[in-house]
Amino acid sequence: MTPETARAFTDFHAPVAAALAAGKPIVALESTIITHGMPFPKNVEMARTVEALISEGGAVPATIAVVGGRLKIGLSDTELEALAQTTGALKLSRADLAFAIAQRLSGGTTVAATMIAAHAAGIKVFATGGIGGVHQGAETSFDISADLDELARTPVVVVSAGAKAILDIGKTLEVLETRGVPVVAFGTDVMPAFWSRQSPHQAPLRLDDAASIAAFYNARQQLGIQGGMLVANPVPANVEIPADIMATHIAAAQQAALAQKIGGKNVTPFLLAKILELTGGESLKTNIALVENNARLAAKIAISLSEQNS
Repeated sequence: MTPETARAFTDFHAPVAAALAAGKPIVALESTIITHGMPFPKNVEMARTVEALISEGGAVPATIAVVGGRLKIGLSDTELEALAQTTGALKLSRADLAFAIAQRLSGGTTVAATMIAAHAAGIKVFATGGIGGVHQGAETSFDISADLDELARTPVVVVSAGAKAILDIGKTLEVLETRGVPVVAFGTDVMPAFWSRQSPHQAPLRLDDAASIAAFYNARQQLGIQGGMLVANPVPANVEIPADIMATHIAAAQQAALAQKIGGKNVTPFLLAKILELTGGESLKTNIALVENNARLAAKIAISLSEQNS
């Protein structure tokens, strides 16, 4: 349940509230992929499709966002449409989630902010595209996503296609290991790389079915181990972009970001937009497919958790 102190500014979409009351499986969804990750109308089409896939999988979708200072746990169709067309929406993480609420602003929630809201609401599973992590050149820029610390402190299962391939995946894995965050590759021994099924890095752990992931989460909870866990789910083979091709596009996008002195929270949206341009739109198709793939797996994990804890 949402803490009593948060109830004054939290709104539950009716189907989510009913699912929570009945103990039904729920999958949280982030909203920066809507506000910052894809152009309109692709963003709203993707969001509706992902919610439908979760429903078809037997769970209840809960897209999380801040709208006019209200923390939304689940969005109505009208709210989703409006959010997808909002200009100037903030990109909200742990540092500024409360700021948007206090100032009555609107924003999309990142992995970190979505985890905070999901946990407060009692939702244990969250599906996204890719997590943030250690950016290339972080040894001088110190650009490391707050998502990694959130995974270390907040007990939510995050289903992704790994860290975004624009990041330093090796360093991201090192930071997650240092923070004590379990990284489970689904059905593979190799870490996926977002648009590509494989990276040069071995997966720390491997599990092959949703029930095993749920059992792992429950064991961590029963042992009193703090924090969440990351599930790395490879993009389907028929829509992947090979890693060697993506490496060329990523390098070009990063050079463009350096030339234009793009920094901070603007780096990831800039790189994704540049890569969209460089791939002729193919990166967006793969991005949508991997989010859908993660939603299917997240629904299965949520159902397994519900069954194991009933």
